[in-house]
Amino acid sequence: MKQSNKYKDKKPLISIITVVYNGEKYIEETIQSIINQTYDNIEYIIIDGGSTDGTVDIIKKYEDKIDYWVSERDGGIYDAMNKGIDLSHGEWLNFMNAGDWFFKEDVLENIFAKISYQNVDILYGDHEVRYPNRKRIAKAGNMQDIWKGSRFSHQSAFISSKLHKANKFNLSNRIGADFEFFYKAYKNNKNFKYIDVIISSISSGGVSDIKRVDSIVGWWNIVEKNTKTNLYYICIILKEMVKSLIKKFI
Repeated sequence: MKQSNKYKDKKPLISIITVVYNGEKYIEETIQSIINQTYDNIEYIIIDGGSTDGTVDIIKKYEDKIDYWVSERDGGIYDAMNKGIDLSHGEWLNFMNAGDWFFKEDVLENIFAKISYQNVDILYGDHEVRYPNRKRIAKAGNMQDIWKGSRFSHQSAFISSKLHKANKFNLSNRIGADFEFFYKAYKNNKNFKYIDVIISSISSGGVSDIKRVDSIVGWWNIVEKNTKTNLYYICIILKEMVKSLIKKFI
């Protein structure tokens, strides 16, 4: 896609939002991943949920590199993410929560420095998953299959600020509000664009991993119901339950 002359003169402001609670073990690496990006037009916001460990001390260590941060109690991860949306001023929003980080220092530069994404609502790409003893690259799935569940990680997505400020996360959905947001955006014909870039590196063991069956049931509750989707979700829930039983006996 060609860039306009106007775009050459002004790179878009990218708002990166980090949500954390008692994350002293991994918040510093997340912060460094963002402040060390080679892209030079970033707004960085940290929403801390009132941490009682050393998280706030680490944030203060970097506060000259952070545009805004706050430490106060909130109503959970999606409430904190909504706070970040309200505080942001960027053209694009990304959520890089504590324990996750950008795959390389030039990720934002490669995506935004030379290309203008006209009429795009959501950009998304691939991600790395880190396990205790290995890593793997997870390719983003086809958006036509979003009825099967998440097609990409939210850490590897950039959402139009205009879209997200008008459609914040549903606080009644405690586990899958991000999937609900993307699913509704797709069903409402918002423009998704895939970028063939490994955008983020995420740690396994998040809420959606730990409560895997709950997450799948959550997706099922959101998608349109028909015989095809019902059979699909029944099968994968049974599969996850069998896997869980096998792990108990190994």
